Amino acid sequence: MLRLCLPFLFFLTCALPARSAKYFAFTPAARQAYELATSLRFGEAYASMAQMKLEDPNNLIVHHIENYIDFFTLYIQEDEATYRKLRKNRDLRLEKVKAGDRNSPYYLFVQADIRLQWALVRLRFEDYLGAFTEVSKAYKLLKENEELFPGFMPNKKDLGILHAMVGTIPDSYKWGIKLLSGLDGTITQGRREVEEVLAYSQQNDFIFREETVALYAYLLLHLDNEGEEAWRAVAGSSLRPGANPMHCFVMANIAMRTGRNEQAIKLLEQRKRGKTFFPFPYLDYMLGLAKLRRLDHDATPHFQRFILHYQGSNFIKEAYQKMAWQELINGNPKGYERYMQACLANGSPIAGGDKNAQQEAEHGTAPDLTLLKARLLFDGGYFLKGYRILADRSPENFSYPEGQLEYYYRMGRLLHGLNRYDEALQYYQFTIEKGAGSPHFYACNAALQMGLIHESKGAYPQARAAFERCLNIEPEEYRTGLHQKAKSGLARIEEKGWQ
Repeated sequence: MLRLCLPFLFFLTCALPARSAKYFAFTPAARQAYELATSLRFGEAYASMAQMKLEDPNNLIVHHIENYIDFFTLYIQEDEATYRKLRKNRDLRLEKVKAGDRNSPYYLFVQADIRLQWALVRLRFEDYLGAFTEVSKAYKLLKENEELFPGFMPNKKDLGILHAMVGTIPDSYKWGIKLLSGLDGTITQGRREVEEVLAYSQQNDFIFREETVALYAYLLLHLDNEGEEAWRAVAGSSLRPGANPMHCFVMANIAMRTGRNEQAIKLLEQRKRGKTFFPFPYLDYMLGLAKLRRLDHDATPHFQRFILHYQGSNFIKEAYQKMAWQELINGNPKGYERYMQACLANGSPIAGGDKNAQQEAEHGTAPDLTLLKARLLFDGGYFLKGYRILADRSPENFSYPEGQLEYYYRMGRLLHGLNRYDEALQYYQFTIEKGAGSPHFYACNAALQMGLIHESKGAYPQARAAFERCLNIEPEEYRTGLHQKAKSGLARIEEKGWQ
């Protein structure tokens, strides 16, 4: 009887899932943990994963979800001590993942995604060599996985973003590009791949749907210069800004970058708060900035709340600068001086905005109130109001050269926002002629904006010349970001056949 049963038992053992083996699966419990982690509800996410480890100990997808929590913690908090404490988790998780099922499409993908998340973290903490190394290794894993599982959509999500970005890396990071040997692609290729993933997510239950929407929107905004398309992508999506702080951040950020300041204020004021969520102080900074751009008089408490709860060093100098500007708008020059002294004493002048704030504080002279209001109103999308304020003045009203230079630049930006392109081009040209040798960013961005106007009109030779002019100007402020955008513009033009 036993001999008769043995073949049946052998067949049954082979047919049933081998739960003793390590595997990857977004089970209902894993999906819940992922949703909680990406909603910054870390306490609940950890509780959910603890239950997973008890009931489903061989499901290695838990290590991927844990890495999301470390990624968000470090990127939002930006605390050096926490970074030193958590970075050991990367190696431990990769080792555990490597013990999983090699025949699963998640086997290589999870390793690559963990590396990409740590690449962003390393960039945040200025470990540029480590970041490029992570990207290089992640890309090789993704390419290998693509050959094994060509229809695996999570893999295509990551590859699409890498393909879109590779040609837009500024020349100042040429040394890092050498580490990315074999990584090539175009904005069009990457966009097409991400759009394929989005189309799939609309017809299937795709765990990374909202994540892909956010990545696609940033691709449109920063690489393809399609702000309106970026806003439509998030506004028409399943993002839940009222319930998920990360979704609120994405939507408010894109709203602020596309002239939808009122919408951004509404999103940020209506966001969910409380001890359930991991603290996200930068949302307070964003709300303060949006209110300042509307020339409100109550932006300062939001910046103060940001400084009180933020543990990093970036944006601190900017926050003090913005509170100083609030004092100017409120008619209190002594308050301006007090906050600019705090700007000198706090934070780190590494990021472009902080560096700009530091330089203003060291200069010791308050900005002209008319130019300041014009700047803020433009940034908020209030183009007509800003234009009317600036149109009452002329370059001759500014006795110092930098004031005249900024006047030309601000007028060009406002006319650009009003779609008065021919006039904007004239003011941009004035800005370049008078400011190409200035340490300020005005001429560099004027050249970039000229390129964008020409590109929008299909005048690709003129656009290419303007983007190249931008790359040839080396301001002390915002140079890396401006050059990256110019490289993106050149990449778009080259894809259209204009070498």
